[in-house]
Amino acid sequence: MLKIDGSYLEGGGQIVRTALALSVLTQKAFTVDNIRKNRPEPGLKNQHLHGIHTLQQLCGALVEGARLGSSEISFYPKQIVKGQEITVDVGTAGSVTLLLQSLLLPCIFSGKRFSVTIKGGTDVSWSPQYDYFANVVFPHFLRYGVGSIALRKRGYYPKGQGEVVLDVKKKILFDDIISGAVSLKPFSLTEQGTLVKIAGVSHASPDLASARVAERQSQAAFVQLQKWKVPVEIISSYSQSASTGSGIALWAIFTGRSEDVDSIDPVRVGADVLGAQGKRAETVGEECALQLNATLISGAPADKYLADQLIPLLGIVGGEIRVHEITNHTLTNIYVTEQFLDVKFEVDKNLKFIKASKK
Repeated sequence: MLKIDGSYLEGGGQIVRTALALSVLTQKAFTVDNIRKNRPEPGLKNQHLHGIHTLQQLCGALVEGARLGSSEISFYPKQIVKGQEITVDVGTAGSVTLLLQSLLLPCIFSGKRFSVTIKGGTDVSWSPQYDYFANVVFPHFLRYGVGSIALRKRGYYPKGQGEVVLDVKKKILFDDIISGAVSLKPFSLTEQGTLVKIAGVSHASPDLASARVAERQSQAAFVQLQKWKVPVEIISSYSQSASTGSGIALWAIFTGRSEDVDSIDPVRVGADVLGAQGKRAETVGEECALQLNATLISGAPADKYLADQLIPLLGIVGGEIRVHEITNHTLTNIYVTEQFLDVKFEVDKNLKFIKASKK
């Protein structure tokens, strides 16, 4: 029974999400205490409970302590015996993309087929926006799996009610990786390559169309990105949603490992910023572009938000990444991953380099 310190470094819900994913994969039970100890409202929130119950449903796990405000849970996983069609309603504007962080690895490496529909907040605070997740994070996981992700409806704070569908087809079994029956090429992400394109989505609810919020966000970002002398293609869109909201996600595409910029395996770094009441659309677009510019200037092929989300995957397949910034989120995920896997991470904070090797 693994014991995880829920107050370690960043001490947020990410510890629970990563532990759930790796527990289902490795079949190792765990207890985590001091959950979100340093937050203004410690303990489990509804969003975390939905994640726990979804992973419980995925493998028929036994769970103890999963209740609102709880500071400790125990999770006893069972084998995933078959593929499933799952529908999860995170409730109001609970983050869809944060739940996906728990689901991706078990689904991709289960050797089964899954179709997961998640309802909730697709573009909300303190989590990756949908377009960043789909276009920057998800492609890296598809190196080792076959699947797709689609946005059916956007969900902004406070009502949420957005909808995302994840489809995963069987390909590689985690047990075969551990036993050596399948040999995977280690994950390598150390150079940007040649910048060939910058893309993005600037989105808003229909009630903001008359103020041209999506277009203004897009144009402000476009101006800041012109210096890179590559095509900049930012789509401005409005879609039905239960609440007023807006945001923009941008990503830079490099040739990296593939000459096809539309393939699933180029190098990509990204950024996203949400709109807010009283915040000018131009400011939203400019902030997002400046965040992306900072990563581009650094030469790193992984932005700071991508880095922490790649850690569990890196722990499974081994390899190395160079990142724009090593955050406490990243170091926290390293801590959790090392508890479940026979892996040791080397972190060079000066070179911003992370390497995962078997112990």
